[in-house]
Amino acid sequence: MAASSLSRPARAVLLSSRYISLPLRPSDQALHYLRSLNNRLRQPVGLTSVRQASHQAQGRANGPKNGPGKRLGAKKTGEQFVVPGNIIYRQRGTLWFPGENCAMGRDHTIYATEKGYVKYYRDPFKHPKRRYIGVALERDWSLPTPKDAPRRRRLGMIPVRINEDSSHLTDNYVPRPSPIAGLDENSVLPEGMSLEPSGKGGHLRPTFTLKDGTLLKMRSNYMFREDNWQIGRAAERARTRVRPFKKGNRWLAWRKRTAKRARIAEMKSVNKKGKAKKKATPRS
Repeated sequence: MAASSLSRPARAVLLSSRYISLPLRPSDQALHYLRSLNNRLRQPVGLTSVRQASHQAQGRANGPKNGPGKRLGAKKTGEQFVVPGNIIYRQRGTLWFPGENCAMGRDHTIYATEKGYVKYYRDPFKHPKRRYIGVALERDWSLPTPKDAPRRRRLGMIPVRINEDSSHLTDNYVPRPSPIAGLDENSVLPEGMSLEPSGKGGHLRPTFTLKDGTLLKMRSNYMFREDNWQIGRAAERARTRVRPFKKGNRWLAWRKRTAKRARIAEMKSVNKKGKAKKKATPRS
């Protein structure tokens, strides 16, 4: 009789201790062999290899690379003139948030949606800690705009004086500054301003001289700014001396490291004090 044709109760009786204690017959030896083989097949097979879920999780052969930078940071400074589509700030994450007349791209790039002047500001009514970048339609305007302020129309029009009577104007009225285009040598210029040829088409470009002798020139974005080579020599004019770096000066490295740790500890203590004040006291 084959062992596979036996029922479970019969196999249990054959494999009991009473039959095992007796001398094994040829049929019993076959059943014992089949039982050991069955137990061996029931044992789980151990895993000999592990396959990662992705290629990146398996590790890299040569380690991380030091590739070129992504040119992040501010592309337009405060009070600088922008047009729709101009990139103001490139970032990874949300260090700055889009404010009025601005939007954020899919790579967190903040760009202008209206023509105006860049403003960096905070709005505690929206969020107590977030920093915003907005565009003001006029240079003299400030952001954020109060909630109770009248709405400003965006029709691209300029105020035109109809009569000399200014009784209808309010104290908060700010006229649009007159454009500088069309000036000639006979024009009356403000104090400290002069005209010089721009070198492109023979047009005259306004320049402004400060009291300390700094020469500011009007750029293509209608802003007065120094030349790049003059900005680069600001440290020389201030007589700033930089100590040359010595690779083996461990005493200087220790002092810088200690000062940095002290600043970090001070900032952490200030943040902890601020969080402790914000915790609400339990009601009695």
